[in-house]
Amino acid sequence: MNEFEPTEHQHVRYNPLKDEWILVSPHRCLRPWSGQMEQPPEEPPPDPNNPLRAGAVRSNGQRNPNYTSTYVFPNDFPALLPKVPEPPEPEHPLFQAAPAKGTCRVMCFHPDSTMTIPLMDVEEILAVINEWIEQLKELGRRYTWVQIFENKGAVMGCSNPHPHCQIWASSFLPNEPRVKDRCQKDYYMKYGKNLLVDYVEQELKQKDRIVLQNSEWVALVPYWAAWPYETMILPLKGSTQRMTDLDKDQKRELAEIMKQLNTKYDNLFKCSFPYSMGWHGAPTGPSSSPGDSPHWLLHALYLPPLLRSATVKKFMVGYEMLAQPQRDLTPEQAAAKLRECDHLVHYKNKK
Repeated sequence: MNEFEPTEHQHVRYNPLKDEWILVSPHRCLRPWSGQMEQPPEEPPPDPNNPLRAGAVRSNGQRNPNYTSTYVFPNDFPALLPKVPEPPEPEHPLFQAAPAKGTCRVMCFHPDSTMTIPLMDVEEILAVINEWIEQLKELGRRYTWVQIFENKGAVMGCSNPHPHCQIWASSFLPNEPRVKDRCQKDYYMKYGKNLLVDYVEQELKQKDRIVLQNSEWVALVPYWAAWPYETMILPLKGSTQRMTDLDKDQKRELAEIMKQLNTKYDNLFKCSFPYSMGWHGAPTGPSSSPGDSPHWLLHALYLPPLLRSATVKKFMVGYEMLAQPQRDLTPEQAAAKLRECDHLVHYKNKK
């Protein structure tokens, strides 16, 4: 029997953040994929009736101000409302319901509908980060969880190309952070250390999956990544539990690494790279306080679907939905491909 080679032989990898396994099947693409060069779908011209642009009238009849930086407003079609009747006590444990209250907001990054994070300058991205922090401060005083997330691209279900994200605050801890809270707490209780702080330390030693690094942050493809070019952005300061903990240097360096990572993404297949991204940090709420969750480390997740080109994507169906996540390209191969991409000059700006 041949000796195990992680780039040739199938194996499963454990995700300690979610207590789940990922099937890696690298024999399905033994040679590193160089990228199928295709013409990406043409980007539509800016829509003069775009409801997110500055000065536009939204579907509820309200007019946006002529904003010049970020702009936040209540979602016109929210999934969560602050005041609703509570469900009755369950008559049987198999039919449980519980109260769910919250609020949903939309945050525009920039007044220009053609802009995206890699095309914005660092000061503009810094304004986005500062507004995220202000929203987290305000909503975190009232709600247990504040989920900041961005869906970019039609393939991710984004119906509006204007640069924006959403912020959903809830009275309950949703499934993903609830599992992460438990797993990180279990690790902390067992080892007396922060799981992700330990993980970053090991990744900095191995270097195989690191894509970018500066004085405050590291961007890497997780060892347990499920999506082909999935990445995490993690702080190098282990005391950073929430975005509200960020100091001046961390915020600026975060803006830098976000721009660089997204430039690499776009340069990979010469397209506006689609993804879902979001932030996970320690839960919030009235009882939360700085330093109260030593088992948590703030981190961002980028979950892009593209696999081989601007039009070939990975589907999470069948086996993934009924068994467990599966990938072909190893995280190490994905990190190598991203490292090769230019992070300083966006393909649209090359002469």
